[in-house]
Amino acid sequence: MEENQSTEVATPNKKESIWDVVRFAIIALLIVIPVRTFVAQPFIVSGSSMVPTFQDGEYLIVDEISYRVSEPKRGDVIVFKYPKDETKYFIKRIIGLPGESVHVAENGKVTITNESNPEGFNLNEPYIKGNVPKQIELSYTLEAGEYFVMGDNRPASSDSRTWGTLPEDHIVGKTFLRLFPFSTISVTPGIYHNYEQVN
Repeated sequence: MEENQSTEVATPNKKESIWDVVRFAIIALLIVIPVRTFVAQPFIVSGSSMVPTFQDGEYLIVDEISYRVSEPKRGDVIVFKYPKDETKYFIKRIIGLPGESVHVAENGKVTITNESNPEGFNLNEPYIKGNVPKQIELSYTLEAGEYFVMGDNRPASSDSRTWGTLPEDHIVGKTFLRLFPFSTISVTPGIYHNYEQVN
């Protein structure tokens, strides 16, 4: 005599299902919020001030934690709160460091003077493409906690040349990942530290 075989099917408890979703959402928020607040944040590039290094619409992840254990370096590409309007975020490259003097010539050449180089040295900037149009010659001496930043697309960038130095406490972090477009995915995009001291 054959026994009738039946397949048991678990019927989900609606109350348990709803609670599982709520619990998952809470756990996700507990993980995502601290990460976005203290570790990394996504930003979308808006504008052409960093062309050709970054294009309008590129999706970046910004590292917010590194500068809590180390100082910003010349050549880092950073996202920061615009000193004239802290609701706006800018992306630029660090050119001058605290305690240094920065001189920008009419032809765009940048000269840095510091304790190690009292006579100054010219920056080698391979990320700048094409000729920089004639501009107003200017000089800045940076105090403690101040940085001089510029966009790689010098003719199209609003930066320290026009609105002054950047206070360190306005820095959000440095570029860590470029995630979109997919063809441009890269780690620490745009950062350049191999400055030659060209006298």
